Amino acid sequence: MTKNLFNLLIGLLLLVFFPTKLSAQQKQFADQWEYVGIAVEEPGYTIWGTSPVIDDEGKVHLFVARWPGDKVDPGWRSHSEIAHYVGDTPEGPFTFSDVALAGTGLDTWDRYGAHNPAISRINGKYVLLYIANDNPERPVHPSNQKIGMATADSPYGPWEKVNGNGLLLETPKNPDYWNYKASNGVNNPALLPHPDGGYFLYFKSEKARMGLAIAENLEGPYVQMPFPVTSNDQNIEDGYAFMYKGKFALLTTDNHGIIEPGGGLLWKSDDGITFDDYEKGFHRINEYVDFDQEKVAIHYGSQNATYSKFERPQLLIIDGEIKYLYVPSGHHVFGGDYTASYILKFKNP
Repeated sequence: MTKNLFNLLIGLLLLVFFPTKLSAQQKQFADQWEYVGIAVEEPGYTIWGTSPVIDDEGKVHLFVARWPGDKVDPGWRSHSEIAHYVGDTPEGPFTFSDVALAGTGLDTWDRYGAHNPAISRINGKYVLLYIANDNPERPVHPSNQKIGMATADSPYGPWEKVNGNGLLLETPKNPDYWNYKASNGVNNPALLPHPDGGYFLYFKSEKARMGLAIAENLEGPYVQMPFPVTSNDQNIEDGYAFMYKGKFALLTTDNHGIIEPGGGLLWKSDDGITFDDYEKGFHRINEYVDFDQEKVAIHYGSQNATYSKFERPQLLIIDGEIKYLYVPSGHHVFGGDYTASYILKFKNP
């Protein structure tokens, strides 16, 4: 018997007699997370997005969307600001440092509600994406949501808005495009430097699908694709873009159950333009944290919820390796007076 044939037979025997061991090596992305603790919990504030970046000294900086807790609705649309917190390690504790961005209060596209922070470090610069609007009242909002960018040499600022006013992306002017006059504008920005050069900017728009705009230079101009990159019929949002095992990846929420309502989705693509392959990206909070659902403080979401869910996933990637996930929730699972964001650690890089 040749060595190759012997190895083949051994492999087949292992597959037959030890299937559980092999399947354990093929766990979904969602199975790789373990709960660490609370990232940010600020008395008097609703906490939402929590986007991390690491500096040269190893300190971790979180850029957090927050607004006064008594401004329940439309609090995020009118009063959200992007606050900066700092910790010595990825697991914190994190301490408030400063407000990086807020609505201008002036006659600008970003007069209100600096929100959806997404921080990156690119070519030595800190790059902060955000959304805002010029009128938080419905029905003008949410169709007037737009995406902006500010950069700084330090995570402590000062932040300089690109292109003079910070505006990076708005709905297209071409009526043939998929999100022309989108009812929710453009929001949930996720920036990815392309491995071959240039920049891919993912965003959520019409019918809660993800779109793509491409630029040669960081500050644009960004040219939108005339079609969405995901084909979901049920709402997804809060995409985070990264490279994973040689593929383009988007980590999004799964609001209404493409796989499981209240979970997350990991979308994968060979070219970064068509995402038609996905698996579960994270489970409901209940799978990671031991708590009493009946004692959960529900600040956003159905008061009759039988489970708790994460929102707006943001990854901390160090030297190309996924390390941590930061996620807020409309539920404070330990009964706190306001929302909080949570930390999960990746177990199997």
